[in-house]
Amino acid sequence: MSIRIPPVAARGLALGLPALPTVLAVATTVLLFSVFLWAREIPVLEAGALIYQGAFGSTFSWENTLLRAAPLMLTALCVALPARAGLIIIGGEGALVLGGLAAAVTPLWLPALPASLMWVAMAAAAMAVGGFWIGLSGWMRQRRGVNETIGSLLLSYIALAVFRHLVEGPLRDPASLNKPSTAPLPDAYSVGVISDTFYVHWGLVAGVVVCALAHVLVRHSVSGFAFSIVGGNVRAARMLGLPVNRLVLVTCALGGAAAGLAGMFEVAAVQGSANAALIAGYGTSGILVAFAARHNPLAIIVCAILLGGVEASGSLLQRRLGLPDATTLILEGVLFVNLLAWEALNGRVLHWRIHWRERGRTPAEGVVQHG
Repeated sequence: MSIRIPPVAARGLALGLPALPTVLAVATTVLLFSVFLWAREIPVLEAGALIYQGAFGSTFSWENTLLRAAPLMLTALCVALPARAGLIIIGGEGALVLGGLAAAVTPLWLPALPASLMWVAMAAAAMAVGGFWIGLSGWMRQRRGVNETIGSLLLSYIALAVFRHLVEGPLRDPASLNKPSTAPLPDAYSVGVISDTFYVHWGLVAGVVVCALAHVLVRHSVSGFAFSIVGGNVRAARMLGLPVNRLVLVTCALGGAAAGLAGMFEVAAVQGSANAALIAGYGTSGILVAFAARHNPLAIIVCAILLGGVEASGSLLQRRLGLPDATTLILEGVLFVNLLAWEALNGRVLHWRIHWRERGRTPAEGVVQHG
């Protein structure tokens, strides 16, 4: 018996297959989280409805979700871009807080400038510091053979320690008594909201734009193709004459710059100064977003919004069902474990994708034989 598959359907299957591990991971996570709620005698359907309501059920929910999604998009790129060159970087939290600190002190060290120019200077300082910090992980990997995952994690701890030392010491505003912080930004240099009726700051727009630019870079440029060759086979890349060390450093620096930019918007649009509230776990959550999106910059936008919604619903679950606010962290942890578990399916997905691409080329080939 034979089933004729239209070429268009075959090409659609080929395009959709990369999302299969993520879809299976999400389905498994929902099942396991439902068992967890059932074991605690919590109504599963009611909890699901509350998660949706807390994430997307009202204008306020959408605002809260998108405020959380904005930094997640940028910290996810800190993982996704180096991953194109075969590196697993998990130190985005350190780049974010140091980038935020650099942005906070930039107006103190520069003469008075128009707001637009100061924002550019703050963003440049944050991106430079973030790019340098993650670039160190790439440099240690290429020059000293230090595993980039361990190196970036340890550098993140160092970054957090340096941040606390500077904020609580040399850069502390004397007026910040109970909550150590740098001097507050002048109101003129604060980044405002997109509109008076929708209280989401411009960091969301920046996140979407940067993700779109990253997509163009990795999918439609010579450099992006070179990144993928390095990530796929370093020996082949060296035989082709590609500057492997430089390409690795570039991907790390770009990823760190994105995380630093997230820190700049957290300071200029949310906190108003650099303080301990910057250490909010966005760098860690960005790892989950990047893996859920399969390191695809456009998919990062969608995954960041979904994960931001899950995090935004925590307080509603706490008020209505008496669950701890950290319940959403359990959900995120289970999702991450499942993403790693289904990662083993990638080899089969590549095989199936090649198969369906071949089926989609000519109508005569769109037949699947079943024994």
